[in-house]
Amino acid sequence: MLLKRSTYRLDILGMIVVLVFIALISRLGYLQVAQGKFYEDLADGNRIRLIPIMAPRGIFYDRNGVALVSNRPGFAVSLLPITGPVPDEVIHKLSEILNMSVVDIQNKLKQNSGNFEPIRIKTDIGPDIVTKIEERRSELPGVVIEIQPIRNYINNELGAHIFGYVSEINDVELEQGKANGYKSADIIGKFGLEKVYDRDLRGIDGGGQVEVDVTGRPVQVLGKKEPVPGSNMVLTIDYRIQKAAEAAIDEQLIYLQTKTEFTKAKAAVAIAMNPKNGEILAMVSRPAFNPNLFSRGISLKEWKEINENPNHPMDNKAISGEYPPGSTFKIITGAAALELGKVTPEEKILDTGKHWIIPKGNAMGEALGWIDFKQALAKSDNVYFYEMGNRLGIDNLEKYARMFGLGAVTGINLPGESDGLVANRRYKEKVYGEDWYLSETFDAAIGQGFQLATPLQMLQIISQVANGGHRFKPHLVSKILAPDGNVVKTFEPEEVGQVQLSERTLSLIRQSLREVAAEGGTASDAFGDFPVPIAGKTGTAENSHGDDHGWFVAYAPYDDPRIAVVVIVEQGGFGASSAVPIAKKIMEAAFNINQTATEAPKIYRTRVAL
Repeated sequence: MLLKRSTYRLDILGMIVVLVFIALISRLGYLQVAQGKFYEDLADGNRIRLIPIMAPRGIFYDRNGVALVSNRPGFAVSLLPITGPVPDEVIHKLSEILNMSVVDIQNKLKQNSGNFEPIRIKTDIGPDIVTKIEERRSELPGVVIEIQPIRNYINNELGAHIFGYVSEINDVELEQGKANGYKSADIIGKFGLEKVYDRDLRGIDGGGQVEVDVTGRPVQVLGKKEPVPGSNMVLTIDYRIQKAAEAAIDEQLIYLQTKTEFTKAKAAVAIAMNPKNGEILAMVSRPAFNPNLFSRGISLKEWKEINENPNHPMDNKAISGEYPPGSTFKIITGAAALELGKVTPEEKILDTGKHWIIPKGNAMGEALGWIDFKQALAKSDNVYFYEMGNRLGIDNLEKYARMFGLGAVTGINLPGESDGLVANRRYKEKVYGEDWYLSETFDAAIGQGFQLATPLQMLQIISQVANGGHRFKPHLVSKILAPDGNVVKTFEPEEVGQVQLSERTLSLIRQSLREVAAEGGTASDAFGDFPVPIAGKTGTAENSHGDDHGWFVAYAPYDDPRIAVVVIVEQGGFGASSAVPIAKKIMEAAFNINQTATEAPKIYRTRVAL
């Protein structure tokens, strides 16, 4: 009986063992067959990483093929979460090496949690940091050094407001750009052409599939996809004219601050454009900033210096600055008066120093006696144009100002353009709840009072006079080229408006502007003996916050205009003494006058063929 019981128990135990083995084998089969791929992926996730390779951004060329913005190789520090969250001790050690706060590193890790790809912590590190990381490699598991292209603004501040800058994408931009393939840690255009054409410039990132060891160091490349560089941009800018304009402004501002009473003259704008098609040849706004600071990661101290500068270096004053146009507006007042028959070219008006209805007069009480239209515009006589305002009325002044394009953006392919303000009854009633007064019409007629314009708008006005009344949309990009050099897109001139003036009126205005640069005119000291015939208009705009602003608009050659220029110097005083010298140096560069062989530009006649 006892033997039977023992045999029975052994049978039960044997069955249990068999069942256990069946269960284990079944589970092993399930894991190997049904779930094999899943666990294989998990294992690969621990040893295989996708290392992104950033595509180099497209290059900016000037119209003659001179590279203005390119890329240079740089190093970036990234973190690879290997088997789990990055240990705190690694974060603290990396913080010490990079001179970066622990919180900043932790925030970058949080933004990219659940991602097997490297998390970029800091870009454009120096070789000294690379050496420190390599020396302490065993203490820094998961820390990877990547090679990436760093945006390189070859001439530092030159053209800063044209190009803009690039920097790491922020949360708002990421949310807006996800649908277009933007991802965390991407470098994107933040300002200027870099922002406007970011999707063309950025290219397509590549990547490498690599096997890593327990420290995160790549040990074997398993596959690689080469990045596709971004499209290149051929600009309308001429590098040498741009360089000459920037140097001229910098020299003049230093001169005004140190040699004259205008010590607050610390900001200025100069723009050059081909009046026949709207191509911008140069655009300068001062003060400026160095876009390279943003490419490598701007420090708090550097950002504070820029952000707290009272003259706002980040503002592109060429398109966003709104100023009273001063006497340059007399072009519009004169055109309206002639076209509407409010005055004839031969009629003479007595300038006794003040107007007879409202005692507003000329600067410094000057009296020019009996003068006609041509003399009044050439000598920028206020009393004459007060009378033109009196005869026209504010409604006609508004009509012609808008016909010339004031009060509306020009449509240039840059962000942040302002539309200015055309003096009118509705504006005053809406903002101040008051009626319009004749004295305000007088002010509007000479570009003061409510009148506000951007430098680019004033450049369009002189260009329309030069080219016969055609208003072209200003533009900065001539062509977009694929990485292989093929043309992706060409930007043709775009006419956006016309000034309805008779040839007789336009001709008289041009003759009067020619007199400005001739003997006795307000710009004759600079251009009286200039070898290329110049037509232009000086202006001095009253400034309630300090000294007057100095204006000058001009075009040349007078008989075949190929370049138009506008200059404004904030708090520089009379335009004849502050703005004209800058314009002269720009014209000298444009026409290869007093230039060395290396400086001589080849402007507006040719286009680059890349």
